[in-house]
Amino acid sequence: MPNNFASRLDGISGSAIREIFKLLANPQIISFAGGNPAPESFPKEKLAEISSRVLLENGERILQYGPTRGYGPLMDEVLDIAKKQGIKADLSNIIITSGSSQGIELMAKTFINKGDVILVESPTFIGAIQTFKTYEANLVAVKTDEEGILLDDLEAKIKKHSPKFLYAIPTFQNPSGVTLAEDRREKLVKICSENSVKILEDDPYGELRFSGEKVSPLKSFDKDDTVIRLVSFSKIISPGIRVGAAIGDNEVISKFELFKQGMDVHTTNLAQVMVYEYLKSGDLDGHIKEIIRSYSEKKALMLSLIKSEFPSGIKISPCDGGLFIWLTLPSGVDTLNIFKKAVKKNVAFVPGTHFFAQGGNNNTLRLNFSMVSKEKIEEGMKILGKVIKDNI
Repeated sequence: MPNNFASRLDGISGSAIREIFKLLANPQIISFAGGNPAPESFPKEKLAEISSRVLLENGERILQYGPTRGYGPLMDEVLDIAKKQGIKADLSNIIITSGSSQGIELMAKTFINKGDVILVESPTFIGAIQTFKTYEANLVAVKTDEEGILLDDLEAKIKKHSPKFLYAIPTFQNPSGVTLAEDRREKLVKICSENSVKILEDDPYGELRFSGEKVSPLKSFDKDDTVIRLVSFSKIISPGIRVGAAIGDNEVISKFELFKQGMDVHTTNLAQVMVYEYLKSGDLDGHIKEIIRSYSEKKALMLSLIKSEFPSGIKISPCDGGLFIWLTLPSGVDTLNIFKKAVKKNVAFVPGTHFFAQGGNNNTLRLNFSMVSKEKIEEGMKILGKVIKDNI
């Protein structure tokens, strides 16, 4: 019997990264393709102790249905963190989500009608591209440089296209690693506010700073409910727990709540309680410091190998934190072809074209340094460097 799929799925395929993962079943593959935290960074002993204790102490409540907005004590913690970042909010402005990816889905479901224009950075997160396209949005890319979104181009695209919202990852951007300059942040929010354009601020990597000065969240400049901010505990505690939060004006959060009720009723109670108890334990700051130490060493190793093993003429985007290094190879080089040849030698990465809403930019690629050991980074980068040298 033929499947009568919804027309909005026409032309929609699976995430390029998910397709790449299918090629990585071979355990010999050295993968720089994913965006995963290092498994050894997970505080599994502490989380095991927490989960056992809270289930024995309060299992009747945890194993029952919970409120859609979220576990109250965790919402209080999220609110406290937001206030320390200069964000004006109260509990009516918060909903706990099943990872920040659910926040992207809720934003799309709440705001996008077929044909609506959504502005995105160029490049941007593959998962957001796929989600917005599923809701039949028209994605328009805003130009960026080494300090993030170009405000002149943003303003021009707003005037031309009257978009519903701007989706941005302003800190340690995925895939480029670039951070939006502090002096552009308030201006960006003002431009969008004056033109009645919402901003979806996605900030899963902000705590993973290796160098440079901290920057202010876009939401901290929000004076009239322009910004909906997404945060996540995936990169600093565990991605498998699937806990994040959205912070926005109550009217938007109420719509998120309505749709979330139909999606999963609420984020898993046990996961929410575990995150809260871990935050309350006081262990998070030390844990983040250890992650930063490990990741910054891996990043430095990868950069040194790019310089020693890769051909000259490769541009490396600035990156003070996060999980990725973004490379631009000489014009005319096709990283899709390089990927195919690298996989045959058991090394994988993500060709950059997949991160551009309109495609193209085939001479770019993204490398992840968090997931792989230092030994495998050294081995894999030498192999990849040779493949690139042989194909440019």
